[in-house]
Amino acid sequence: MVVSRFGRVLMCALAVSAWAGHTRAEDAAADQKPKSVVPAIKDPHRFVEFAKDKAELKKKGEIQLVFLGDSITDGWRGGKQHEIFLKTFGKYNPYNTGISGDQTQHLLYRIDHGELDDIHPKVVEIMIGTNNLGNGQSPKDTIEGIKAVVADVEKKLPEAKVFLLAVFPRGEKATDGFRPKIKEVNDALAKLPETDKHVKFLDINEKFLEPDGTLPKSIMPDSLHPNLKGYEIWAEAIGPTVDELEK
Repeated sequence: MVVSRFGRVLMCALAVSAWAGHTRAEDAAADQKPKSVVPAIKDPHRFVEFAKDKAELKKKGEIQLVFLGDSITDGWRGGKQHEIFLKTFGKYNPYNTGISGDQTQHLLYRIDHGELDDIHPKVVEIMIGTNNLGNGQSPKDTIEGIKAVVADVEKKLPEAKVFLLAVFPRGEKATDGFRPKIKEVNDALAKLPETDKHVKFLDINEKFLEPDGTLPKSIMPDSLHPNLKGYEIWAEAIGPTVDELEK
C-alpha cells in the first residue's frame, strides 16, 4: 500500500499525540502520589562516599548491620558518637548511610540506585520521617513514605530483618505542634509488625523525654538532634534488640 506524504505526516502526528497523551497520563498518575513515595535524588555526591565506605567495609568481612536515615543517623559519624557506634555495633561491621536532610523519597531513590546492592546484612535499621513532617508533608503521607521504604528494603534484601524505629521526638515542650504529628506516624508504624513478620518496631522516645514530655536541652540541644548523651541513650536502648535480631 502506498501512503501519501500527507498520510505519513498525519500518521506521525497521531503517533506523537498518542505518546504525549500517554506521557501526560503517566505524569498525572505520578502527581496523584504523595511526594513521600516518589523517589527523588537530593545529594548525588554522597553516593560516591557511600560506595567507598561499602567497599572498605566489605574488605573487613560481611556487612551484617545497615543504618538508613537522615541527619540523626548521619550524626553517628561524628567524634565520640562514632566511638559509641563502634563500641556498640562494631562487631557487626555496620554500614551507616544516614544523610542530613533526607526524607523518605530520597531514601527510596538511594535504595533503588544501588545503596544496598551486593551486601547481605542480617538487620537493617531504619529511622526516617522527621524531615518529611518538617517540610510540611502530612502524617499520612509520611507514613506512606516510611512504609514504601520498608517495602523497598524488603524487596532488595528479602532475607534481612527490618528494625524500624519510631520517629524521634522534636520540639522542646509536649505541646509543640510536631508532637501529635509524630505520634500519629509512630502509632501507625507500631502496627506494621502485625501484618509483616520481617519488621521489628521499637519506640524509645520516652528515654529522651522528661515525665512531663519535655525534651531536655541536655539531650537534644536544638530539640531535634541528639548530642553525645542522646547517642549514648540511643545505643543503650537499641543495642539489646540489635543483638537479638542478629542471632
